[in-house]
Amino acid sequence: MANIFTPNTLKGKVALVTGASRGIGAAIALALSQAGAKVIGTATTEKGAARITENLISQGRGAILDITNTESSLALISDILNQENTLDIVINNAGITNDNLLARMKENDWNDVINANLNGTYRICKLALKTMMKQRYGRIINISSVVGLTGNPGQTNYAASKAGVIGFTKSLAREVGSRNITANIIAPGLIQTDMTDALTSEQAEKMLAQVPLKRFGQVEEIAAMVVYLASDSASYITGETININGGMLMN
Repeated sequence: MANIFTPNTLKGKVALVTGASRGIGAAIALALSQAGAKVIGTATTEKGAARITENLISQGRGAILDITNTESSLALISDILNQENTLDIVINNAGITNDNLLARMKENDWNDVINANLNGTYRICKLALKTMMKQRYGRIINISSVVGLTGNPGQTNYAASKAGVIGFTKSLAREVGSRNITANIIAPGLIQTDMTDALTSEQAEKMLAQVPLKRFGQVEEIAAMVVYLASDSASYITGETININGGMLMN
């Protein structure tokens, strides 16, 4: 997919992308860097962080983050501000799944997913807001899921966390709009990643039966929307849920 943004689109901006070592997060980090932003992408391991640094070349670096841990989140934001003196764009993409039917789901399985996907978004947003409010500028883009809107059997914890991200972001948009900070949600549908690549043809066909466009989305299609929402062209868009799902869900 061709890059429709120029290196001047986000020139001079500093962006944080959580969960940037692979898949959607890696594509977002790369697209933001190609649009001119300096990107700090996070991973849970040193190996993952090194891979991010390698992918971004001179336009950013990788960092380690435990999204479930307040001290780790605080250390990350403090390090970014110490080195860059600003933080303009935040993409909360990091998340986990731990699927099971509710009748069989252990309390830890519920708590772990909520803590990573919803509480992790809360932590990073709250820590970034102080700087954004002071500079009267910010772009927050939180990655939810079509499952947060439709539900899915065996994913009550994941669906609840992603639905929570939507409500959280809409409320945040109302709180900080007067400070020239926008907050939006992207809800991807079936996107081609290493997980979908592992599906059998029968499994893939069954999943695509739900999609009018009859194909998996590409990570670059998510990344392009992130760059747009982070740009000045989208300065009057806030509190919106952008569905990128090939027609799987139409509002």
